[in-house]
Amino acid sequence: QLQKLLAFEESSDHEIHQRVLDIIANVRKNGDQAVLDYTNQFDQCSLSKASDLEFSQEQLKTAWDNLPKDKADALQTAANRVRAYAEKQKMESWQYTEADGTVLGQKITPLDRAGLYVPGGKAAYPSSVLMNAIPAKVAGVRELIMVVPTPKGITNDLVLAAAHLAGVDRAFAIGGAQAVAALAYGTETIPAV
Repeated sequence: QLQKLLAFEESSDHEIHQRVLDIIANVRKNGDQAVLDYTNQFDQCSLSKASDLEFSQEQLKTAWDNLPKDKADALQTAANRVRAYAEKQKMESWQYTEADGTVLGQKITPLDRAGLYVPGGKAAYPSSVLMNAIPAKVAGVRELIMVVPTPKGITNDLVLAAAHLAGVDRAFAIGGAQAVAALAYGTETIPAV
């Protein structure tokens, strides 16, 4: 019975794979409009312009400011612990010169921009924000772009508050393959990472 439950239906997998490839191609070709269309379709929203997809820094800060004290304290404690751990992991550049003049070493260079995909919808994880954004910031990544789906336009204040606390630079209410494609290729509104 377990084997039957775990059976892999190959034809279904191929259909899903093709659908994802179509989504990626559409986002790559049509940018914001494709992302809007998929967000409206999959997340049951009725957005008309790409700017509606972006959370403002004020929205992130308001989510943080309005958290009950116990939740704010829990997020702050978690953020402090993640930051302390990331600081211990941080790698530094180094080099030395051998007797024959050969210079050897390791150069650590943070990315200019990184994307964070945070689950949303039925399950929302502020820990995903903290555990991805804080180590990136500690490593020196200059700009963090977060995407999080908001089915039916419902946002999770803990996720938005965590984004504020962790220093996320820009956040967008998108999810799924379309969000990953937007981050990978960029659109008129969403920067490539």
